[in-house]
Amino acid sequence: MFHNAALRRTALAPYDFGLVFAALGLLVIGLVMVYSASVTIAEAKSASHQGSFYLLRHAMYLVIGLGAGYAAFQLPSAAWQKLAPVLFVATAVCLILVLLPFIGKDVYGSRRWIPLGPLGNFQPSELMKFATILYAADYAVRKAADMKSFTKGFLPMFLVMLGLGGLLLMEPDFGAFVVIVTIALAILFLGGLDARLFVGLIAMLAVGFVLLVVLSPYRLARVTGYLNPWDDPYGKGYQLTHALIALGRGETLGVGLGDSVEKLFYLPEAYTDFLLAVIGEELGLIGVLAVIGLFAWLAWRAFSVGWQASRMDRNYAALVAQGVGVWLGFQAFINMGVNLGLLPTKGLTLPLMSYGGSGIVANCLAIAVLLRIDFENRCLMKGKRA
Repeated sequence: MFHNAALRRTALAPYDFGLVFAALGLLVIGLVMVYSASVTIAEAKSASHQGSFYLLRHAMYLVIGLGAGYAAFQLPSAAWQKLAPVLFVATAVCLILVLLPFIGKDVYGSRRWIPLGPLGNFQPSELMKFATILYAADYAVRKAADMKSFTKGFLPMFLVMLGLGGLLLMEPDFGAFVVIVTIALAILFLGGLDARLFVGLIAMLAVGFVLLVVLSPYRLARVTGYLNPWDDPYGKGYQLTHALIALGRGETLGVGLGDSVEKLFYLPEAYTDFLLAVIGEELGLIGVLAVIGLFAWLAWRAFSVGWQASRMDRNYAALVAQGVGVWLGFQAFINMGVNLGLLPTKGLTLPLMSYGGSGIVANCLAIAVLLRIDFENRCLMKGKRA
């Protein structure tokens, strides 16, 4: 019996190859579809008029992201816990800097980016999602004995998130605000937050979100437009109607890779927020289900890694792994819901797939930390030090 148990420990793979496959699969599919969705726009709008403009930039972001991920994997989870407050504060400072007129870049009335020359634009809110996971997990572990208390466990984190939310809404970036609050709330709940406080907070947030929508004309217009986009197909329902047309054209097997019509200046943000609609048009229902399946597998494996870490009393690592699962799963769900007309139009990209350097790099960092936690779990199960 002992021989068989030792043999199983020895035979345990050093990495979760299914997790690696799912992440790389989404990155590769994203690279191909970003090129397909952007080639016409690049030929018409880029300074060089080259159809590969966005492809080359997205490939550059992938190389940077994978390099950053490789470096992040070398750090043990204990080191990430020590770095969590520093990274969180540094990213919060960037959220302040982006609001300054001589630093932040204004695009379509939103100030969310810091120009980095040939590297493109840095979007601090994307890195803040990653930093929030590390910080909230560290907070929940440090305050484990006080998580039932309103003043000691809940209130300090609530005030931090309130200040952070204020910065994000000044950009404005309501989508990032929703994702970051969801990440923090989920980690606090998993970390032992009192159930009554959790329910009360959910009620407060629901009321707050409703007020933010009702008191903001452009957000209210998005909600009313989403309920029946065909009432104003050339105005507030324009994006959603064309996304639905794209998905309808794709049917089961799609019209073929590269043969989308909606990406030809009909569907706005085809290679960012509405990439899934182009996937649905060119690869059909099969392509959409494949993407959904990969994200579902990724989220499930993240929670499985976290559960395994918690069984080994590695509470910080467990919360970080589950936080990664919440982030990627929830943001993917929101993006897919918007593309399918199930949720109001919101400027959230599809993780690991949509065009955008900050998002890709932050996603790769999250996957790398998740793989590191899984690697440490496996080393401990083998009786070795990571």
